[in-house]
Amino acid sequence: MTHRALDLLQLESPSLIIDIGCGSGLSGEILSSISPSYGGPHMWIGMDISASMLDIALQRDVEGDLLLTDVGQGVPFRPGSFDAAISISAIQWLCNAESSDVSPQGRLSRFFNGLYASLRRGGRAVCQFYPKNEAQRSMISGAAIKAGFGAGILEDDPGTKNAKYYLVLTVGSGEGQGDITNIVKNMGDVDVEDARRRSSLIQRSGGKKGSRAWIMQKKAQMERRGKVVKASSKYTGRSRRRVIF
Repeated sequence: MTHRALDLLQLESPSLIIDIGCGSGLSGEILSSISPSYGGPHMWIGMDISASMLDIALQRDVEGDLLLTDVGQGVPFRPGSFDAAISISAIQWLCNAESSDVSPQGRLSRFFNGLYASLRRGGRAVCQFYPKNEAQRSMISGAAIKAGFGAGILEDDPGTKNAKYYLVLTVGSGEGQGDITNIVKNMGDVDVEDARRRSSLIQRSGGKKGSRAWIMQKKAQMERRGKVVKASSKYTGRSRRRVIF
């Protein structure tokens, strides 16, 4: 799966990569071993929430640096620090919330916003994951799009027990629109959506204070900050009649 993710990253020269949910460093070892003829070797920094897994990585004397952290609280690096990011079988766990005041949407929002900031312009990320269902798959890809990524989902071995999903992300380089297709070109089974332009149009359109559009925009801002937001309904933003007794 790490080799597949590297194929989708399409790195042509040695790069600095962040490994999200690095565990015992198995993916990192592959990154360090890529030969120069294939654009390597790469330098990497691994992040994981499990101290015991990072301890195993230390015992194995992996070449990358290691950071004990919960990526659901953000990605604590300076803007533009990394050329690329990789994650194998990790980001679906961000959909788990241990308490009622921490929402999966908030954890996903903090992660993807932090990841977007930490990648240089034109940088790429590939996250292999196992969504529980279609709703979880949409929630994860939607959070990435809200953070500003161009996003596409590639499914290997569809319809089988061995099906694997790869969320392919790109940070706009400013060289044109639809840059996500530079990653997934010639792949007919990729679902591509780049909502950055759409979201900017929504923000510019604004809406009258108190209107449905204004309320929905405020709720989206609260979700990005990790707040628990009441679900919208057909009554959201609807004017109520005054009743005089």
